[in-house]
Amino acid sequence: MLNRYPLWKYLLIAMIVALGFVYALPNLYPDDPAIQISGASSSETITAGVQAKAQKALDAANIEAKASDTENNALLIRLKHADQQQLAKSVIKDALGDDYIVAINLAPTTPDWLTSIGAYPMKLGLDLSGGVHFQLEVDTDRAVKTKLDISNTEIRALLRKERLRYRTMPDRTDGARQLAFLDEATRDKAERRIKREFPDLLVETEDLGERYVVSYRYSEQYIRELEDYAVKQNLTTVRNRVNELGVSEPLVQRQGRNNIVVELPGVQDTAEAKRILGKTANLEFRLEALANASRSNTESFDYRGRSVNLERDIIITGERVSSAQSNFDTESGQPQVNISLDSTGGKKMNNATRNNIGRSMAVIFIEQKPVTRTETREVDGEKVKVKVPGFREERRVISLATVQSALGNQFRITGLDSSGEASELALLLRAGSLAAPMYFVEERTVGPSLGAENIKMGVDSTLMGLGMVVMFMMVVYRVFGLLANIALAINLMLLTAAMSIFGATLTMPGIAGIVLTLGMAVDANVLVFSRIREEIKLGRPVQRAIHDGYDRAFVSIFDGNITTLLVGLILFAVGTGPIKGFAVTLSIGIVTSMFTAIMVTRSLVNLVYGGRRDLKKLSI
Repeated sequence: MLNRYPLWKYLLIAMIVALGFVYALPNLYPDDPAIQISGASSSETITAGVQAKAQKALDAANIEAKASDTENNALLIRLKHADQQQLAKSVIKDALGDDYIVAINLAPTTPDWLTSIGAYPMKLGLDLSGGVHFQLEVDTDRAVKTKLDISNTEIRALLRKERLRYRTMPDRTDGARQLAFLDEATRDKAERRIKREFPDLLVETEDLGERYVVSYRYSEQYIRELEDYAVKQNLTTVRNRVNELGVSEPLVQRQGRNNIVVELPGVQDTAEAKRILGKTANLEFRLEALANASRSNTESFDYRGRSVNLERDIIITGERVSSAQSNFDTESGQPQVNISLDSTGGKKMNNATRNNIGRSMAVIFIEQKPVTRTETREVDGEKVKVKVPGFREERRVISLATVQSALGNQFRITGLDSSGEASELALLLRAGSLAAPMYFVEERTVGPSLGAENIKMGVDSTLMGLGMVVMFMMVVYRVFGLLANIALAINLMLLTAAMSIFGATLTMPGIAGIVLTLGMAVDANVLVFSRIREEIKLGRPVQRAIHDGYDRAFVSIFDGNITTLLVGLILFAVGTGPIKGFAVTLSIGIVTSMFTAIMVTRSLVNLVYGGRRDLKKLSI
């Protein structure tokens, strides 16, 4: 019989529509404005005392909290009013000090029964919801110093291998390293070897009485190349870390000579983002110093309640780490990080450990921690005290283990305090080591870039356009128009559900893509309905006209949508920012519109008109 679907097809369509309704439902629950508090490092926990101190600070500022809860070692305090977030952040930061990261966030209100099945609301882009703006400054001077430290270590190893005896001298005021020799011939031979093996260094000699000195430093041109490399490497690393955080459509770009700007659409887990983005995650691998080593060649560190002396010579840094994974030692059950080095790093590690089996090797973790200092400044002729953000460098030994055999490209770091520390270290190394430390010089919450009024006008115009389309379909196609409008609403619901499921970000260009998609869905119905009218004019029976109208219009609908889908995929592949947002909604919308325009609309038509033998006239 014409125009009748089998039961399984109706059930399949009903199940898809029901799933779409469930997964689109979270978008009806707006987020609460909130303040998130987390430790400056993953090992620091949020205690009841921290929560009480934060609540006391809010009470003193007459800021009413809606609720608070602790999750993933972070405290989330929900506020009643969004305009109190900045003030709440400031008073809590003053109360807790520099040991905790206080950030503005949005707390989801989606019911647990929805989140338990993976139903979450769509993410909104920076132009619609605003977000967080970070400006980071790359410490390029530290990058140059670290590179010179490594070269210095390699030079001294080379001289020891050549049996050219030297004594270490203090660095010059311009940063050049100096080595003293007992005679001129030894000095000249060392100079030739250094120039040959390290062509990027400027090598100079001078006589200081009975000491014959070789000094070396990088040229200004090479320093500029190093600084440029450090910024580019950090830029790549920041992008990788943002990807690890799962932030959708972020903006990460270079600004000026040594600054990086990061903008995160929506106010997501900003405390976690700030901690991960700002971590240097720089590692230094050094051997423990021998008992008779001179003080000038050693450096002391505290490790688990005792002092350890390490050689100043650096074997390798975290820059040579190509991959890292955290897991647990099968024997002891303690957390560890499995490290893979690149070929150069593996060679250096092997050279350093094969002749030092039985000695201990330390892993030093370097990070910059934010601090706030008070300075007196003159404002409008008056001296006032202002709080200025700054950073202090912390260098700590996270592992000290005995070298059991010569190490190569793969080994493991043990002795970590917790699985959280191991996971964070692996994440940072996997995303890429920073070539130089970075400092947060600016952090602010940005409003929607288009402005609330522009967004309202865009949404209003969209609704007006849809309203006119709905009215047109109702007036021109009557009952068929009503069925098309029902399918149109289902299409919008399925599109919203699909974007929520895939974690797509909705931007203003994305809204334009939705409007275009709905227009194309209506266009498909118009093609079908016009074809049905033509079949009736040709004298076909009503049931045959409906059947042939859908069948013969399908090819045109399919061709038009497939070509548009290909264009959408190309835009997504080569586009950036707004173009990608438009392409995402357009591509997803084409798939949902084909389903609703062909399957859903026809199922509704079949339910209304299918199987009626006495049907002589259509309301179309």
